[in-house]
Amino acid sequence: MSTEIQDTLNQLYRTWCGKDAQQIIPISADGSERRYFRILGSSSPTIGAFNPDSKENEAFLSFSEHFKSHDLPVPEVFLSNRKRNIYLLQDLGNETLFSLCSKLRQGEKSSNQLVKLYQQVLEMLPRFQILAGKTLDYSICYPRSDFDKQSIYWDLNYFKYHFLKLSEVPFDEQGLENDFKLLVAFLMEADCRYFLYRDFQSRNIMWFKKRLFFIDYQGGRRGALQYDVASLLMDAKADLSWEIRHELLEYYLKVVADLIPLDHKSFLKYYLPYALVRILQAFGAYGYRGLYQGKTHFLQSIPYALHTLKGLLAQGNIPISLPSLTNTLERMTDSESLFQRPGDVNPGLTVHIQSFSYKNGIPRDRSIHGGGFVFDCRILPNPGRFPQYSHLTGRDTDVIQFLKKKLEVTQFISNTNKVVDQALKHHQSRNFTDLTVFYGCTGGQHRSVYCAEKLATLLKNRNNLKINLSHRELKQKI
Repeated sequence: MSTEIQDTLNQLYRTWCGKDAQQIIPISADGSERRYFRILGSSSPTIGAFNPDSKENEAFLSFSEHFKSHDLPVPEVFLSNRKRNIYLLQDLGNETLFSLCSKLRQGEKSSNQLVKLYQQVLEMLPRFQILAGKTLDYSICYPRSDFDKQSIYWDLNYFKYHFLKLSEVPFDEQGLENDFKLLVAFLMEADCRYFLYRDFQSRNIMWFKKRLFFIDYQGGRRGALQYDVASLLMDAKADLSWEIRHELLEYYLKVVADLIPLDHKSFLKYYLPYALVRILQAFGAYGYRGLYQGKTHFLQSIPYALHTLKGLLAQGNIPISLPSLTNTLERMTDSESLFQRPGDVNPGLTVHIQSFSYKNGIPRDRSIHGGGFVFDCRILPNPGRFPQYSHLTGRDTDVIQFLKKKLEVTQFISNTNKVVDQALKHHQSRNFTDLTVFYGCTGGQHRSVYCAEKLATLLKNRNNLKINLSHRELKQKI
């Protein structure tokens, strides 16, 4: 498929500049299904884009034209083929607001330079929201024309099912739903007549030829002013101090007040609740792209987002009571495992050993780097077929003696241990932090439990090795 896309892009490039591309280089785009390519040829470097979602393409191309008509700094669209879902864009290089600020932090007077740069961004944001937003055709917005109740519920459920469920943070489902309803109703009281950029964060702001440019606005729709400024200032890995966040928010409000009448108190009433929704949406993305798909970039963002969330909760300015949600968020920010960053110095290797039943599915690897083994114990003799063992587990003496006498069990244990031992030597030599080993059987009660226990016993006295042993179907943590 990649070759087909590149051939189609080359045809479009030839139509645009009259010559074939010399090179088409894929650019990663971890956060979406869109695919980008840097095209090198006789013309200036160009970005080729392919997105199978034609409605999202239409929103991006139409928004780009509209923003250009308002002299806003967005990439120029050179040529598009809507039927083939491809288009050519101005290449704005690789420097983002995020990467530039990371460099500024390393120098002297970094705080002043960083604040001035963000002030430039905040001078531009209301021009998108208010000036261009006033005449924008919201019927082309995708997937909805407004950031309404449905949109917010989508984000809250994204957080619940793709972060809370995957990270196994306990929560009261009905209590959480009750709080979601209260939060959504409160947010809908805000003034929602403006353009909401949707993903207004430091990685979507480019620094090109000493100018700011803005990208990735295709998810925009009509909504409240508070959301976008919260997206920027609460951007997890940008890691702004709360002092700078407050300073920049006040600067933004002054810029807005020059364009429209602004009730300062009313704006702040809804600001932190919108900031909370934005942070929860981000957690949903980190859960789906990181915990589910295993992409390190998103896993690395989780501790930063938790730090930001902890600071937001400390502000104490959310004017409605959300007891279940607050309790859940406090559990998240108290979780030591969630705060662990991939790549942090870790004393030794942790081996996660778990038994399970195939009836309930293979467990998901929750470790940071991912990887390990799933061993199928169903090929072994099953004590569960005998009445005297049916109520026991692989930790009970009678079951242990039954399995210990079986040659095929002994061989299985020896073979799997050799494979694990090879992985351990490799992981420790590379300073990896985690290795996962799952043992599964029919009920998750006898054979898998026995094998998991045997491996844990074998490894428990190894140097620089931590053992995390659990039996999923027995519902007990060792």
